[in-house]
Amino acid sequence: MISFSFVYACVCAAAVLAGPTARPMQVHDSRAGAPQGFVLTGPAPVDATLDLRLALVQNDIAGLHEALYAVSTPDSPLYGQYLSKEEVEKFVAPKAKSVAAVNAWLADNGIQASVISPAGDWLSFSVPVSKASTLFDADFAVYTHEATGETSIRTLAYSVPSDLKEHIALVHPTTSARIDTRVSAARTVQQPDVADVVPASCTRPIRPQCLLDLYGVPNGTRATNSSNKLAVTGYDKQFANEADLQASYLSSLERIYYPCPQSFLTQFRPDLPSSTTFTLQTLNGGTNSQNISQAGTEADLDTQYTVGVATGVPVVFISVGAAARGHESFLDTANFLLSETNPPQVVTTSYDTLEDGTSLSLANNLCNAYAQLGARGTSILFASGDSGVGNGGNCTKFVSKFPNDCPFVTSVGATTGVGPETAASLSSGGFSNIFGTPTYQQPAVDAYLSALGSTNAGLFNRTGRGFPDVSAQGTDVRIVARGKQLLVEGTSCASPIFASVVALLNDALAAAGRPPLGFLNPFLYSDKGRAALTDITAGSNPGCGTQGFPAMKGWDPVTGLGTPNYSKLKAALGL
Repeated sequence: MISFSFVYACVCAAAVLAGPTARPMQVHDSRAGAPQGFVLTGPAPVDATLDLRLALVQNDIAGLHEALYAVSTPDSPLYGQYLSKEEVEKFVAPKAKSVAAVNAWLADNGIQASVISPAGDWLSFSVPVSKASTLFDADFAVYTHEATGETSIRTLAYSVPSDLKEHIALVHPTTSARIDTRVSAARTVQQPDVADVVPASCTRPIRPQCLLDLYGVPNGTRATNSSNKLAVTGYDKQFANEADLQASYLSSLERIYYPCPQSFLTQFRPDLPSSTTFTLQTLNGGTNSQNISQAGTEADLDTQYTVGVATGVPVVFISVGAAARGHESFLDTANFLLSETNPPQVVTTSYDTLEDGTSLSLANNLCNAYAQLGARGTSILFASGDSGVGNGGNCTKFVSKFPNDCPFVTSVGATTGVGPETAASLSSGGFSNIFGTPTYQQPAVDAYLSALGSTNAGLFNRTGRGFPDVSAQGTDVRIVARGKQLLVEGTSCASPIFASVVALLNDALAAAGRPPLGFLNPFLYSDKGRAALTDITAGSNPGCGTQGFPAMKGWDPVTGLGTPNYSKLKAALGL
């Protein structure tokens, strides 16, 4: 006869060995196949570590969107009355029961998660592939990006406990593909003749004074408000070099190897003080090496054409460590900015990824992060991309870019030439397959589609959010990198240029005792906003074996509403 106490002990021991009780699972996200450009390589190593992020369901996203439009629409009585950090967090903080339920499930599986967002809606934890596969009933595998050869561990589907589905928004990285973000193309040029160093007009190539003249910024315009900041994001170990900006920052040792260095401000903005530079913020282990041999073309471009055009505006370079790539870098940057009591009034980013590699849930969550920043008075600008309507390779349908497809960011395309400006053929643009056409954009998109007729029928989503929203110069732009002058091209030029005009407008608003522009699009698409932009009506953005979209009168998915005119925009704002 077996004693009761022995049976009880055995049962308890079996329960411990069995681990957490199995729960009914439900598919939370899936995709039919690998994203475009990726191929399955094989199963993921079971002992490989996955750094996972889990988003909890936010409690009132509809309320956040309503509040964002209320403070961003010019004819709203609440226009410019931006929300505080705490007010925004109330909209996105998860419910207490969601926090408790998900953390209890993770704890049952021996996982202690860390909170990585100021509102507590994002958690992070690291587990081996073997555990992640069990936890999410997923088949993690290695996928290779054919163009670059870079590999990622992803799954085509994952599940969560059925009773937690209402609490979990998404888990990442799972079904979204890591596609390396892009930087501008660059080519070296010969040192110019002395007479060509500081142009008096807009002869090619493009320099800061040309842009100030072209975009209606009066001579002598200089920002004076020290709290009005313009941030430039930097990824992929792109370092912004102060000596390339201003030669006085070159060390004595570097002068041995670079005996005749050139610097951007000395060449093109000699009127600025020799102490002019940018400040640095870092996250995820980001650094900003000042070894001139490591200077990044993209980082130099972005800092030089913000410091050099937004005269007097404090510029901040945000260096994000290489541990975060693609979507993770965008997410971490957004949470970093949201954690600040006073985030910068303008943020420009010259990186993007493909919408096809972005899951619906991740796209919505990241887009809502930009909505949070907009509600707090920050303008978010992204370069639209440099591959026309394609992706640089074979494509059977037009390609959309993320986060440019997000309705809460301002997407910036590229122009070329100055007499007049025309669409740059590299300028990416099109229509989202995730986000619908926002209300503020609907009349402009409807007018374009009506004029377009049946051209490119079946190659794009006629009901999607259209991008870009605006444009600026994007070809033959002169910078200094690694002590030498280069010509660069791409919407990477256009975004910091347009952002600089916005930053100067914010300074004028601050001088008048008014709040910054914040989320730009409702103003830009208004009658006054459109009238203050220079419409671009010639050119197109070829790709996918087609001529792409043609630029036309009014908004178009090549140059958006057009290029900025500072003086007209200032007048449109009542200044």
